[in-house]
Amino acid sequence: MPGVLRRLDAVQLDTISVLARSHELVAYARLGPIGRAAVEAAYWADPPVAFEYWSHAACVLPLELWPWFSFRRRHFRERNLWQRRIDPAARGEVLSELSDSGPLTATELGGAKQGGEWWDWSPLKVAAEQLLAEGELVCTRRVGWRRVYDLAERAIPPDLHALDPDDEECWIELVTRAGARLGVATAADLADHHRLRGRDVQAVIERTPLVPVRVAGWDAPAWAHPDALAALGTRGRHRTTLLSPFDTLVWDRARTQRVFGFRHRLEAYVPAPLRRHGYFAMPLLAGGRLAGRVDPAREGSTLVARRLSVEPRALEAMVGALCEAAAWVGCDSVRVELMEPAALRAPLEAALA
Repeated sequence: MPGVLRRLDAVQLDTISVLARSHELVAYARLGPIGRAAVEAAYWADPPVAFEYWSHAACVLPLELWPWFSFRRRHFRERNLWQRRIDPAARGEVLSELSDSGPLTATELGGAKQGGEWWDWSPLKVAAEQLLAEGELVCTRRVGWRRVYDLAERAIPPDLHALDPDDEECWIELVTRAGARLGVATAADLADHHRLRGRDVQAVIERTPLVPVRVAGWDAPAWAHPDALAALGTRGRHRTTLLSPFDTLVWDRARTQRVFGFRHRLEAYVPAPLRRHGYFAMPLLAGGRLAGRVDPAREGSTLVARRLSVEPRALEAMVGALCEAAAWVGCDSVRVELMEPAALRAPLEAALA
């Protein structure tokens, strides 16, 4: 799992859990049906191999990326991330308690909430989150779904903690790494990977190893990483699997449509009557292409495909992906509800049976 994280650079976290949480699904998509406990243990290892920070969104990042987010930590020291009053006394109390007691969750610090909705945070929780954004604190593991806060100077290895590259050095490194992960990308793609500003990418791109290229069918200029150019003409290995809607492969919606010809949208926050593909539609990756999607749920030991669509040529791949995902989460059967195209329902159900 640490190797997967280094290869991706960032794995997005999200509160939604259908078959599993998104960061577990990202590991499953690449490694197959390994135990979920093993996945969690690999992300939140002791000693740490990763930390959580604001990248593409809230993400798990390899520990070696700590220095290259110095620019963002500096930004948050000048800006209140949460647009809420930060109580100086609460800041001091959080730092003192962690110094005396070691790593703690917000509950252990004195309480995460004040009694209202989930965002009705206590002053201690607000202070802890702002200190996390500024780099005074770090999260290198979670317990359940709760962040465990620690002093960055204690949790981050000294050789990494001591590094403080300037903004442009950070952008050069992150743009280079984005180019290596994407292979070929527009400036907007490179910016989106770690949510840099477009002007910051443009300011440093000529100082990276990326090479200007033209891509047939793309209107915007593009850049390729030398490793990707060297691999042209070679055949890769492709896994057949269902992807989290937050998977690194598809989290950039515009790029997904441009590269795969696949319109991907998370509809969890769309009113149910207006959803086209479902609450948590998971794209089907088969043969290096996106060839369908399924909105899954669980009912006891049954994996329910509430809505499913698939290209005819990928029917067998969809069956295999559904069966593997069902077994991974402890289900022993699959039931399909809505199906497109309807003509494929009979052969799909026969194959599942």
